[in-house]
Amino acid sequence: MSLHVPEPTRHTDVERVAGDLLPQAALLTRLLLRGVAPTLTRGESALLAAVEHEPRRVSELAAELAFAQPTVTQLVGRLEDRALLERSRDPHDGRAVRVSITASGRTALGDLRDAYRAVLREKLSDRSDAQVHALSAAVDVLEDLVDALRDERPA
Repeated sequence: MSLHVPEPTRHTDVERVAGDLLPQAALLTRLLLRGVAPTLTRGESALLAAVEHEPRRVSELAAELAFAQPTVTQLVGRLEDRALLERSRDPHDGRAVRVSITASGRTALGDLRDAYRAVLREKLSDRSDAQVHALSAAVDVLEDLVDALRDERPA
């Protein structure tokens, strides 16, 4: 007797993604960072990545990273003490402070990325071509989803 397993519907697939994507992505991030013995915490690396291309205000960083402003201020202080970030006055508003990455910060962020990419490459080498292709296609979908979510954020 064969057991009939119904094909997933779009609704069940959407519900699975809605329920499992974020927890699995967060777990993957934690496991990858644990596997590389990072010198940066997840919060620190997220903050460095957020200022990688342009200086940002602490309030902007708090909103983007979904951290409380005092948490971002603490992270900035820790990274500034390690010469990975620097603060400067906003040229458009002398009362505001902007945070920017230093050369050492770029190096630390690059080293962390290189380390977790190496772990991912190793783990992917054990996967089938079809699984690697499916993950590659999923990255395209995730990029589109990120772009859609960025377009919706308040100015």
